[in-house]
Amino acid sequence: MTILKNHSLKSYNTFHVDASADEFIEIQHKDELKEILLSKEYRNKSKFILGGGSNILLTKNLTDLVLKISIGGIEVIDESSKHINIRAGAGVVWHDLVLFSVERNLGGIENLSLIPGTVGAAPIQNIGAYGQELSDTFVNLEGFYIESGSYKIFDKQECHFDYRNSIFKRELKGKFVITYVTISLSKNSAVNINYGSIKSELKNLGIDAPTVKDVSNVIIKIRRSKLPDPGELGNAGSFFKNPEVSVERLAELKDKCPDIITFPGSSDKVKIPAAWLIEKCGWKGKRIGDTGSHSKQALVIVNYGNATGAEILNFASEIKKSVMDEFDILLEEEVNIV
Repeated sequence: MTILKNHSLKSYNTFHVDASADEFIEIQHKDELKEILLSKEYRNKSKFILGGGSNILLTKNLTDLVLKISIGGIEVIDESSKHINIRAGAGVVWHDLVLFSVERNLGGIENLSLIPGTVGAAPIQNIGAYGQELSDTFVNLEGFYIESGSYKIFDKQECHFDYRNSIFKRELKGKFVITYVTISLSKNSAVNINYGSIKSELKNLGIDAPTVKDVSNVIIKIRRSKLPDPGELGNAGSFFKNPEVSVERLAELKDKCPDIITFPGSSDKVKIPAAWLIEKCGWKGKRIGDTGSHSKQALVIVNYGNATGAEILNFASEIKKSVMDEFDILLEEEVNIV
């Protein structure tokens, strides 16, 4: 376990923002984490937990002790005739877990292919795409309370999952470190191809009875065609959540914009694609300095090279203001602002 001083975080965040950490430790085993949390030297020091850095925007240098969670490992821990439970370390790349699953024809997370980030960050955000969410297959997670160093297992109910949300993004934000996540996958899963352009892409490929691997491959193709590769162009994927409105509010919006796009939301609400709202306000493809809205996906804010976190945040704030002025809808950030 090596402690680094004044360590650059540019390569640890997908926006490639050049921020630094006063102190930085990479954690590769849960025992190392527990040792740090209980140590006299670091017990009372504020801590920042870093996973894959794919859902954060760093707007400043960090004076906290940065703990980079790199706990690895994927293992089958339980199996029945219909399901397999898989436990993965928090530092495992999420897409690697998806590939592990689809190569074994296990269904449940194939629609979450190519989502950037690590396994440990997935429950915090309750990641979701193309009609699937992590909470659909989630069993439990393990970890430690930062302040006490005590260990706990959270079951699904205790996580309070919601749309791109959980207890770890609300009440326990910055208070708990996830070390392992267990999910339950199906051996005979019916694939979900009714979201977006999955069905048409499968038809174009002449696939009438798609496997989970077929669906995964198609989603990878779709995402690569629409979203910039963070390795080539700094970004954190979708910057904003898709807002939900009441049916009554939707009727008002349709009077103004008959071409408005919607899809089902929670309870009696409907979701409006944030990308559609942003594009309607003229931001798609717009660039200010080294910051911009991507030309193929307005919901993705990008760093063209040397943008600071503050500049990216200012750009996002201008988008929010435009959408509020035009539609009276407040966009909520999906990315964590630090």
